[in-house]
Amino acid sequence: MSLFDLLLGRKHAPMIGLDISSSSAKLVELGRSSTGEYVLEHLAFEPFEKGWITDGQIEKFEEVVAAVGRLLAKSGTRTRLVVMAMPQSAVITKRIMLPAGLRDEELELQVESEANQYIPFSLDEVSLDFCVIGPSPTSGGDIEVLIAASRKERVQDRQGVAEAAGLKPRVLDIESHAALLAISRVVATLPNQGRDALIALFEIGADTTSLKVLREGEMLYDRDQAFGGSQLTTLISRQYGFSFEEAEQKKLAGELPEDYERAILTGFVDTLSQEIGRALQYFFTSTPHHKVHYVMLAGGTATLPGLKDRVTELTGFAAMVVNPFDGMKIGPGVREIKVRKEAPSYLTACGLAMRRFLQ
Repeated sequence: MSLFDLLLGRKHAPMIGLDISSSSAKLVELGRSSTGEYVLEHLAFEPFEKGWITDGQIEKFEEVVAAVGRLLAKSGTRTRLVVMAMPQSAVITKRIMLPAGLRDEELELQVESEANQYIPFSLDEVSLDFCVIGPSPTSGGDIEVLIAASRKERVQDRQGVAEAAGLKPRVLDIESHAALLAISRVVATLPNQGRDALIALFEIGADTTSLKVLREGEMLYDRDQAFGGSQLTTLISRQYGFSFEEAEQKKLAGELPEDYERAILTGFVDTLSQEIGRALQYFFTSTPHHKVHYVMLAGGTATLPGLKDRVTELTGFAAMVVNPFDGMKIGPGVREIKVRKEAPSYLTACGLAMRRFLQ
């Protein structure tokens, strides 16, 4: 298994997308109808306890493996080939220019030589891969190549979880690349297919909210801030005397006391909206841009009642909640009500599942 396996042009059999984050494991399996439409065949979510994964590092291996096993059983899938992803923070990427027309062996040698300059570890300690993006836009006769490298132990941890759960890893991607692949379908539904539009994508995770600003499929800006849905869980825990795990469970199930909205939710939505506004202002002050055309909200917290409208009100930019399955057929193994409720949290898992169909 290697980084960017599919991007190097290899074609694969049916595979599931498995997104392992700090708070949960999510699974998506996609098929295609006879008319070429995507079909959402399987979908499942399994929460992790706090501390099982910290900063992308798997701390409780056996517990994570057991959770992935429950996830597979819950999903109903029989597919065992899997696409996974590394967190952006665990991967070093670099675009380089190389002469066109190199043989494969020459290309690999050149990449290794260049990688030595950019990777602060011995190449023996990393899993290294690359993909040819295409002809250089600025230098005739050259090609643009994307190098990706990650510490071997980080790669082996992810691979080990999959194998211990009875899966066969085939592709290891980068979380942000998978999210961008999934969001490309959403962008294509915008007026003029989103051409020339600046899109601010906020992925609100458990502990971190990331802002990616996109234009024409390219990522212009990427910044994380330490704010996420687990802060709402902590507020619930303190207010009602629940354990953190119990508060998270009740939050997800919608089983909170009657005064929850007034006592906690309204204030949290306002605070989160202000954080999103601040992140946009930081983007404007640190780049030549002064506006975005769309604000897209993804992650499990994106569906909080009132968040989309409050973000629109505070920022002045139209906000929308992302559904990566929009326009897909829903297979018999998936409950449509579950998709409508949870879709924004599956952005990365959906992008991973889409890898199956790349040539």
